[in-house]
Amino acid sequence: MAETLGRAGYTILIHGRDRHRADAVVAGIKAAGGQATAYLADFSSLADVRLLASGILESHPVIDAVINNAGVGFGQPGETRAESKDGHELRFAVNYLAPFLLTYLLLPGLANGRGRVVNVASVGQAPIDFDDVMLNHDWSGERADRQSKLALIMATFDLALALRPFGVTVNALHPATFIPTAMVLESGVALLSTVREGADAIVQLVTAPQWHGRSGLYFDGTRPAQAHAQAYDPEARSRLRVLSFELVRLGHPDEQRGPGVERPGHSHTAAFPSSEDISI
Repeated sequence: MAETLGRAGYTILIHGRDRHRADAVVAGIKAAGGQATAYLADFSSLADVRLLASGILESHPVIDAVINNAGVGFGQPGETRAESKDGHELRFAVNYLAPFLLTYLLLPGLANGRGRVVNVASVGQAPIDFDDVMLNHDWSGERADRQSKLALIMATFDLALALRPFGVTVNALHPATFIPTAMVLESGVALLSTVREGADAIVQLVTAPQWHGRSGLYFDGTRPAQAHAQAYDPEARSRLRVLSFELVRLGHPDEQRGPGVERPGHSHTAAFPSSEDISI
């Protein structure tokens, strides 16, 4: 996916926790003819997410796309509940809160580029229990992962509405079913799709002309699909929105206003994983 976008002329900003692995990805993109830079951040730390966003905007004030593809999966049998550095359930923190915060902080760059946000979710979704969002009483790795993916889809629909006047589109997708990523291989399930199929679905949402201006959609691969019913519940999305702003310490959504556009001309930049004019 990153190599494909690099060959298409995008400067790729790679996020990772491990310097050696991130540099290896950058080397692969450059070998394929693209340009890339690695940024290090731990998505279990909201402070790291803030530093990541600040570093990106300092060097790249115009962003064409943000691809949120963070993932802590089901985990291994016998795994117990863990928390992020901020005290939140780990999967909710890494899979949802971190990309939620990163996307919001990058809104000025996205507005400058009239960019596209692509949130990589999953067909496996579980409803959010707002009385126990952090799953203190009924935790399993599978439930935590599925809840975090639905939260990301719900936030996708909300942000799509807020950013429509600024030409920024926000969509979510289940890229493919059981592709051979490290997370899927760890779970032990039978493989049904290839990495290429999943990557192509993501690239299409970033680059395909037919999705220009289309926002607030959920895809199964390359086809528009229906997410879990809770994603279409305005009250549930409102509750999640208020909770999310509180957890990432952005205040109340009614107090937030969105990005100012700096300049129209720019070179292509895709970011992988002061907001003042957008009401969220």
